[in-house]
Amino acid sequence: MLKFPRLSTLLLTLSLSAQSDFQPLFDGKSLDAFEADTPGLWTLRDGVITGKHSGLKYNDFLRTRKHYGNFVLKAKFRLVNGKGNSGIQFRSKPVPDSHEVSGFQADIGQQYWGSLYDESRRRVVLAQASPESLAGLDKNGWNEYVVAANGAEITLELNGKRTVQYTEREAGIPGSGFIALQVHSGPAIEVQFKDLWIKELPATPPSFAERYGPAPGDKAPAFQAADIEGKVRDFASLTGPKGLFLLFVRSADW
Repeated sequence: MLKFPRLSTLLLTLSLSAQSDFQPLFDGKSLDAFEADTPGLWTLRDGVITGKHSGLKYNDFLRTRKHYGNFVLKAKFRLVNGKGNSGIQFRSKPVPDSHEVSGFQADIGQQYWGSLYDESRRRVVLAQASPESLAGLDKNGWNEYVVAANGAEITLELNGKRTVQYTEREAGIPGSGFIALQVHSGPAIEVQFKDLWIKELPATPPSFAERYGPAPGDKAPAFQAADIEGKVRDFASLTGPKGLFLLFVRSADW
């Protein structure tokens, strides 16, 4: 008589297999994998990281010691009582002589749920989540982000719904950096994170935008190049009276 595995066992096996490429962002027992900016602001208990203050004049970040380029990150989080603002930084760098960091942020709280923000760099919302994508959001309870960064492409999913599909087109934006958890400045706030899992993806060559600026068809110049003095100029400024121009390319670029 043939025996088949029970359906529940099979589903569990498939689920574990699908997560096999993910690794915990930290060991769940200590914060040794992170750098804490302000002592006492971040604590760990039963695998839950908590950022809490009774009033703070600056944003604070718990930063990974390791840097990541291309990856998929899963993280569960909650704003206690739904108050305040927080976020998950990625491809981020420290701002010298400051508590701040600069880089991409999967935003949490207020009118920014599910949105992609550029922290302390361009200081703008790069992509705003639609009201439809936020259906089912529990502002007082646990929610889950899935953050994917692969080359110039960035996607955010909140509770299984895509909130952001973004392509970076500006030259010079770093393609790697640390991941950090934010507790925002202002009145008293408490934010919690748990079940942090990451899957690193293969490195990708620098995109056209990373190297030369926006691609043809965009509003910005088609590409940028350096003139004979090494000054970076756009395509239009390099063209001659009849549109003729010379472009010198280093062998390392090919």
